[in-house]
Amino acid sequence: MSILPEVTAPERKVTFQHKVLWTATTLLIFLVMAQVPLYGIMSSDSSDPLYWLRVILASNRGTLMELGVTPVVTSGMIMQLLAGAQLIEVDFSLKDDRALFGSAQKLFALIIAFGQATVYVLNGLYGQPSSLGLGVCVLLILQLVAAALIVILLDELLTKGYGLGSGISLFIATNICESIVWKAFSPNTVNTGRGPEFEGAVIALFHLLFTWNDKTRALKEAFYREKLPNMMNLLATIAVFAVVIYLQGFRVEIPIKSSKMRGQRATYPIKLFYTSNMPIMLESALTSNVFLVSQMLFNRFPDNLLVRLLGVWDSPDGSAQLSAVSGISYYMSAPHSITDALRDPFHTVVYLTFIVTACAIFSKTWIEVSGSGPRDVAKQLKDQNMTLAGHRDASIYKELKRIIPTAAAFGGATLGLLSFAADMMGAIGSGTGILMAVTIIYGYFELGLKEQAGLDAGGFQDMLF
Repeated sequence: MSILPEVTAPERKVTFQHKVLWTATTLLIFLVMAQVPLYGIMSSDSSDPLYWLRVILASNRGTLMELGVTPVVTSGMIMQLLAGAQLIEVDFSLKDDRALFGSAQKLFALIIAFGQATVYVLNGLYGQPSSLGLGVCVLLILQLVAAALIVILLDELLTKGYGLGSGISLFIATNICESIVWKAFSPNTVNTGRGPEFEGAVIALFHLLFTWNDKTRALKEAFYREKLPNMMNLLATIAVFAVVIYLQGFRVEIPIKSSKMRGQRATYPIKLFYTSNMPIMLESALTSNVFLVSQMLFNRFPDNLLVRLLGVWDSPDGSAQLSAVSGISYYMSAPHSITDALRDPFHTVVYLTFIVTACAIFSKTWIEVSGSGPRDVAKQLKDQNMTLAGHRDASIYKELKRIIPTAAAFGGATLGLLSFAADMMGAIGSGTGILMAVTIIYGYFELGLKEQAGLDAGGFQDMLF
């Protein structure tokens, strides 16, 4: 703790305007890091093992943000699981324990970053190590670890009260939104064999309408063109945004009252997305690790039976980028379009079952390890001298146990189903990415209302926590 750098908590309350300023500064630093290339890399045509997941990991290949938020998120989840499963003893009511837990989480994140950076460099992601030389390899690892440390400190800066929300959530949402905006309005031209076409869906729409004589054919091309973003992708993205925002309002209001002050009543809201975007983040973390390990093993041992069972990787379109074509990894990856889904219905059914079940299980498990389960909520209500209206104190836990796990599991399954639907509709940024972006942005919207009004927009629940 004495060696690790730390952001000290503010000595006095930070105003809303200053929080917005700090948040914007943090975001600017992240965006700059996402564009600064790593020093010493050589041109490499190797496949990117995390190609499909970079958007939701706030990662940008070949830059200081190569690792994105992966070390921080992985460290936080593992430490939270260890604490929740009581494999490590932590009393979060004690200041020293909280500080020790935070420092251990930070140290673990740096160790994960060092491990990932070493694997990336040694596996030739930036060029063969023999060609790079020992000095450049060490320098690349140091750059990635230093960038991970900066991300940790930026996240700590916001979470300690200088800014709004969490740095990790901010980076993820920004990366996803940046991808959506770029694919909608990119002025880059791509030659697909029919002449240069604009990459951005909206710009391509107007370009095709103005340059093609057959306006009907131009509209059809703009809405349904392949291999480049089209207007149907953009409309699907907007539709998913609208559906998730609509579902954010679904909640069960449990009436509660004070057990000491008569007449004092409130409601305890249990939202449909009780665990927010955590189930989809955990599912993404699991998938990314399986993909990474599978692709690395397949590159080394392509003829091993167990390795091929985990995943066979190939490039169907002839590009350098590999994708799973069989094995467990194939069935854990989403079909890239409705055509692919119909071509292999068994794969589609298995993937749908996997993502819905995984999200439901992760959501139900997370409430227990994160301190938001029925037993924890019942204890918090009791500590606040509150009880459920119309129920005895002894039956609070039973009533909450009937509602909270069901809401968590159903909400997680709904997120998985929405992610699958978004992928099938061809939404920009992947279904998982859009769901994470919407839930994060909606959380910032509620937080902004709370900060400006001086009231808790989330209701009585946040006050209890």
